[in-house]
Amino acid sequence: MLKSRTFSYILLGMLGLMFIGMCVSIFFSSGYSEGIDAKIVSINGKYSVDGGEWKDTVPGKMVEENFSEVKVKGTLSTDLAGEDVLIISARNIWFDLKTSNNYHTTNFRANDETALKNTPGYSINYVHSEFIRTGTKVELTLKNPYPMFSVKNLDNFFELAKGNGSTLYEMFIQSKTPLLLGCILICLFGLIAFPIAGFVIGGIDYRYLSFGIMCFFAGVYIFFDDTDSYIQLWIHNEVLCMVTDVITNYMFAISAAIYIKTNLQKDSHKTAANLVLIGLAGAVTAISLLHMTGTADYYATEPYMLIFIALSATVCTVCIIREAISKNREAISVLISWIPIFITLILDGINSFVYFWHGRFIPAGVAITLVYQLVMLIIDLRAQYKEAIRYQEVQKELYEARVSIMVSQIQPHFLYNSLTSIAMMCTKDPQLAKKATINFADYLRGNMNSLKEKNPVPFRQELEHLKKYLMLEQMRFGDMLNIEYDIQATDFVLPQLSVQPLVENAVKHGVGMKEDGGTVKISTRETPEFYEVIVSDDGVGFDTSAPHKNDGRSHVGMENVKQRLKDMCDAEVVIESEIGKGTVSTIFIPKEDTK
Repeated sequence: MLKSRTFSYILLGMLGLMFIGMCVSIFFSSGYSEGIDAKIVSINGKYSVDGGEWKDTVPGKMVEENFSEVKVKGTLSTDLAGEDVLIISARNIWFDLKTSNNYHTTNFRANDETALKNTPGYSINYVHSEFIRTGTKVELTLKNPYPMFSVKNLDNFFELAKGNGSTLYEMFIQSKTPLLLGCILICLFGLIAFPIAGFVIGGIDYRYLSFGIMCFFAGVYIFFDDTDSYIQLWIHNEVLCMVTDVITNYMFAISAAIYIKTNLQKDSHKTAANLVLIGLAGAVTAISLLHMTGTADYYATEPYMLIFIALSATVCTVCIIREAISKNREAISVLISWIPIFITLILDGINSFVYFWHGRFIPAGVAITLVYQLVMLIIDLRAQYKEAIRYQEVQKELYEARVSIMVSQIQPHFLYNSLTSIAMMCTKDPQLAKKATINFADYLRGNMNSLKEKNPVPFRQELEHLKKYLMLEQMRFGDMLNIEYDIQATDFVLPQLSVQPLVENAVKHGVGMKEDGGTVKISTRETPEFYEVIVSDDGVGFDTSAPHKNDGRSHVGMENVKQRLKDMCDAEVVIESEIGKGTVSTIFIPKEDTK
């Protein structure tokens, strides 16, 4: 109960701290950006598309036509001087740059004999100002290695910028810090918050575990997808940059299918989800083989994978909608959390072909889903906390009811034996019976309320009960019953009427069954770990390994005593007996600091 409540506070605290950190970072980045000297560069001059006529470039812009190959001639729109560099960022496109002073840079690998020679990947190149001075003529050639794709929006594939050696790092800090913190937050929730929350709520909760996996891959995918211009800063292999960007997309799609599959209940829907997962895994395996053999790289097959992912997402959505229609509360909750991701996934797929929006929709969908799941998580934690409180209350009520039953079973047992003893004395010694009756009445008058006690009581109080009971028994047995006390420790508590049944057994079934009677001894002592209450007799004894005899007597009193001692004090009762020599019953009550 306390763990659940504490975790909910930790979860809220984590979210609050991350939000504050994000706000501070945005503020810091905004102020820091004033010192960043970065400017997008274009080429002023002429351009020719696919060998066609030469046209004037638009000032401040690159080519805005679809092409297979384009050539641009002219001068840079911004002068370079001193420590300035021209930063060339290329993504999935070939470029070749030449200057009038014979400087040449390119990412084209036509002479490379590797299987991936036709894959440009992501690259960043720097040209120092000494190679492109003011007025230097430049000739830029761009080639599209993927004829199935439009490159009309050239900014997505190629960019020129003026800066210095650290400009890209500074631009990343300025523009991507909020994104980085947001993705870290999403990944942390995926790796830590949701799996732990599921465990706190009810062991391993696969709903939260699968959502956590999806959440983690969503954070990774969003980060790489939105920072593809900067991946080359950390991953220096051009092809590996592209592979990382694309693979994170597919891993997110597979984790999303796992999330939906985990939350499906009907066998037919589970089968459909399993087929989707098999299909996705098979498709990724197939395109990986095409990539490794140089037949078609990951980027070339991405449109077909996006279509397949969209179809897979649709199948999963239909399955969860069908379960939600059947008024399955869990399915309805999953559907609500899945819809934002599904809609933004479809929008991104359409945008990849039509390009009606500059950017991605999926981060917004993931953010909405994450917020919804956080709200549902806190609601679940709150419900689990209330359920834990209610469970404890019910357990307490059941325990009190069980104690009441036990005490009600013991009370008649004690009263019956006491009255039987007095009845036996009535014919033998009426005066002694009268004295015993008065003593018994005083006992009942002073101790009836204590018989209802459900909490542990001091041993001294229990000892007073025993002495009054044994006084009655001594009147009955006379000289045949000797009582000895060796009380060395009294500073402990135990359940009411927990020692008396042991003494009763010693009197009635121990020395009471012996022709010449015997002695019952009550002792207490303290050890480093326990308080011990010992009831011993030198009566007839019995075989402790033998099953209970069908002698018409109820043995429930002793079992209840053992159970109450265990429940209320974590105590144990050990009974040792030998036929013809007697019985020793010991109660071991652990000390508080040794439990």
